[in-house]
Amino acid sequence: MKRRQLISAVTAGMALAGMHTWGWAQGSYPAKGRNIRLIVPFAAGGTTDIVARVVSDPMSRELGSTIVVENKGGGGGVIGALDLMRARPDGYTLGVATVSTTATNPAINPKVGYDPVKNFTPIVNLAATPNVIAVNPSFPAKNHEEFVAEIKKNPEKYSYASTGQGSITHMLMELYKSLTGLNVKHIPYRGAGPALNDVVAGHVPMLFDNLPSSLQFIQAGRLVPIAVAAPQRLAILPDVPTFKELGLEPVNRMAYYGLVGPEKLPQEVVQVINAAALVALKEPEVIKRIEDTGSMVIGNTPAEFAKQIQDEYQVYREVVEKQGLQIS
Repeated sequence: MKRRQLISAVTAGMALAGMHTWGWAQGSYPAKGRNIRLIVPFAAGGTTDIVARVVSDPMSRELGSTIVVENKGGGGGVIGALDLMRARPDGYTLGVATVSTTATNPAINPKVGYDPVKNFTPIVNLAATPNVIAVNPSFPAKNHEEFVAEIKKNPEKYSYASTGQGSITHMLMELYKSLTGLNVKHIPYRGAGPALNDVVAGHVPMLFDNLPSSLQFIQAGRLVPIAVAAPQRLAILPDVPTFKELGLEPVNRMAYYGLVGPEKLPQEVVQVINAAALVALKEPEVIKRIEDTGSMVIGNTPAEFAKQIQDEYQVYREVVEKQGLQIS
């Protein structure tokens, strides 16, 4: 669908639905020749960055305006999120939202400076990534039953690595601990790379991680997967159960990568961007490149993504309260 057809269809659909188009001039967004800034709140090269760059080119073609990706990392995604929050709600500054920026970090740190539910306008969830508990091969357990038994037998012995305080990998393990009653000490790292290095080297026995970063080590036999957070068993790890299978469905949560705008972004603009994203996510090359990262293409409505954000934020607020977690 061409840009003119896309905008016409969206505008017509809103009229049929009784939505206000107050002064909305067909084709006024995006303005010809004006770029759209897309803030990625993490460094280049990670899954968040890859997903953003994969969709930016086809979305640019669909919208008729260039989407310029800008990496603005720091604070576990907080710096980039704050930059987006302060932007004008005109559709020319967008951001990539992750579980870290919209749920776990705000849940554990009330001083982040923004409300993840009120201060952003959800547009679309682009993709989601499974998560995995994995252990060093020297760990005396090779499946979940043995894993639980070993930790219960030695409740003060083991620790786990995460990608940082307030990260999804930290909070998922705390959620897991809250449901199982297991006692493992948290060792935060500055990102997946350092955490993986120490677990693979045997300095720390285990970690909860996004699957894409751990997969190469699992396939090489340098990490042993215990359980995955995914809708169903993964073709690449057919013998590894999901948390749902293990009776731990609340832990069966994936990491998401979605588009959001600042608070009060007009719904007319939201619908145009959402439609362009859905077209981009149907392109075979886009699907392949996202799936090559170990992620899954999603593509949903603004309302559906808004509910995801609200649900994730509430889950992790409860984890913080139950586990007594604080930023140190």
